Amino acid sequence: MMPVDAPERPAEAGLRTEYPFVLPRGFVDEQGTLHRNGVMRLATARDEISTQTDPRVRQNPAYLTVLLLERTVVRLGTLPIVDPLVVECLFASDLAFLQDLYRRINQSGHTEVDVACPSCGQDFAVDIAGDAPGGA
Repeated sequence: MMPVDAPERPAEAGLRTEYPFVLPRGFVDEQGTLHRNGVMRLATARDEISTQTDPRVRQNPAYLTVLLLERTVVRLGTLPIVDPLVVECLFASDLAFLQDLYRRINQSGHTEVDVACPSCGQDFAVDIAGDAPGGA
């Protein structure tokens, strides 16, 4: 265990901890502003553990998704914060997109998916986070 007063070590070279994304539909705030661009960070053990003991999760285990996304989506458009209400008000397709992104970056470690062109059948990789040029 590292002493409390030990200096923080710099991040390992090449370790990516934040993943930009573009929501398929986007979150519409109370003023009617559409927010689609965001950033999700890697989850920590604390994120996974502390959300398990939340009373809302005990009442409804499906609420775990809301809390995990609220903690790991660090930016969404120009919103000052991403709280549980923002996640609850996402369109179902955007929630599914973020759940898949969360799983990919925290379990698989990447956001690329192998796909095939429906016209020519050629295989290629697509970054589903949408941060690559031309990404959705």
